[in-house]
Amino acid sequence: MDSAISDSAISEEAPERTPLGDAADTGLKIVIVGGFGVGKTTLVKSVSEIRPLNTEEHMTQAGAGVDDLSLTSDKTTTTVAFDFGRITLNEQMVLYLFGAPGQERFWFLWDRLFAGTLGAVVLVDTRRMADSWYAIDRLEHHRTPFIVAVNRFDDGAHFSLEEIRQALALSETVPMISCDARVRSSGKAVLTTLVDHLYRLALARELTS
Repeated sequence: MDSAISDSAISEEAPERTPLGDAADTGLKIVIVGGFGVGKTTLVKSVSEIRPLNTEEHMTQAGAGVDDLSLTSDKTTTTVAFDFGRITLNEQMVLYLFGAPGQERFWFLWDRLFAGTLGAVVLVDTRRMADSWYAIDRLEHHRTPFIVAVNRFDDGAHFSLEEIRQALALSETVPMISCDARVRSSGKAVLTTLVDHLYRLALARELTS
């Protein structure tokens, strides 16, 4: 099946600011969720065609003993509400990206972010796969379609996608993909996988209705 996102929809070098087209009349909301420090803000920044809105704040002593920095010792800022980016799919359709905060103390925001969401990306760090369980649980609770993207950190354990699927107890119907959240083309592949998944689900519903 042809990708729902054309090759030209997300160029390798995104302009600093791209105005929204006059013909755009359909907005599709996508949420990116996952554990603390998994790369959600990085993914939004790498693919957004506009300068992303983010709510990153410098980490303070108040987070000591609360946020697990054992694998992100060089992290100095954290998202406290959400990240926001935008990608134009075609003349009529625009994809709006919302990156959810990863710390457990901000998880109460997730249910509101999920409102009106077409689908979601669960970003996974193989060094802390258990941090993904809550995101998967909430998405399943809301019956929100999602895919899993494994952000391959240089020092992360290189488990196969099938091993990760088993560890997360994921159905075979949930698409999985490896990615590098820092690389625009890799982020594009993640979003292409999600939109194609949503398209197939919508087509299946039409055929059975």
